[in-house]
Amino acid sequence: MLNTLQLMKNSILLFLLVFLITPLIAQQFDSKQVCLNQSELRLAELINDFRKANKKPVLPLSTALSFVAQIHINDLQENRPDTSICLTASWSENGTWTACCYNKYIVNQECMWAKPKELTSYPFRGYELSYFQEELINVDSVFKVWMKSEDTKDMLLTAGNHYSKKWETMGVGVGDNYVSVWFGQRADANGKPKNCEELKASERKQEMSDSGNEKYYLIFGSFAYQGDAEEAVKRYQKSGFKNAMILKSDNRTRVALNVFDNLRDATEAKEKLGSTYKDAWILKE
Repeated sequence: MLNTLQLMKNSILLFLLVFLITPLIAQQFDSKQVCLNQSELRLAELINDFRKANKKPVLPLSTALSFVAQIHINDLQENRPDTSICLTASWSENGTWTACCYNKYIVNQECMWAKPKELTSYPFRGYELSYFQEELINVDSVFKVWMKSEDTKDMLLTAGNHYSKKWETMGVGVGDNYVSVWFGQRADANGKPKNCEELKASERKQEMSDSGNEKYYLIFGSFAYQGDAEEAVKRYQKSGFKNAMILKSDNRTRVALNVFDNLRDATEAKEKLGSTYKDAWILKE
């Protein structure tokens, strides 16, 4: 009786842990922030050109599967779970996912298939084509290597051992030494990911629009006397801060090293300051 009660308690605890952890995992996936860089877009283009040449339909890009691909690339790059007998389809223990060692002796396919459901709102299985090389990745070179592998070509075209599959979408991730491409047999309701360059330009434009007439001053020093502030400005200008100026606000006399139209530029400038100016801070006016 005691053992039964203990088992019931353990089961309830496990349910609560799963219930609490699942929303945390889902929150990490923000479809609006997923984007593909130029290498990733190029690889997707190469795959679709190959499919078109073989009378296969073009695969729409998936935001969710691209997110999974990029998460896996980061895990492989930083944590290297593909050591010893574990292949590149493996996942480390350092993340909010189920860890697994994937190899030809212990083929844990469910660990791979379930990653889209674990990490995103995509409710279907995913199938991964992953690759590693010692040198920095060049996707055109990688694709040439893939074209020498019949099994890889079969996977891209759903032929041979993959004839029973029918890809409807794909996601792409490219790192320094790894490539990950995920395929799905159902469309992704999240749509396609953005172009990273276009996303950054859009965010920058929005920031400038939101800022209006606001200015962001990089402050380094507050002075009781005007003369002291003027001397400080001269010193900073000689040190390379050509836009150094006196700023009077809140009944205080401050010295700004520079002024910016948006917070991003001000923050980047602050991060680039040397240790001499480590106490500089940003004032919005």
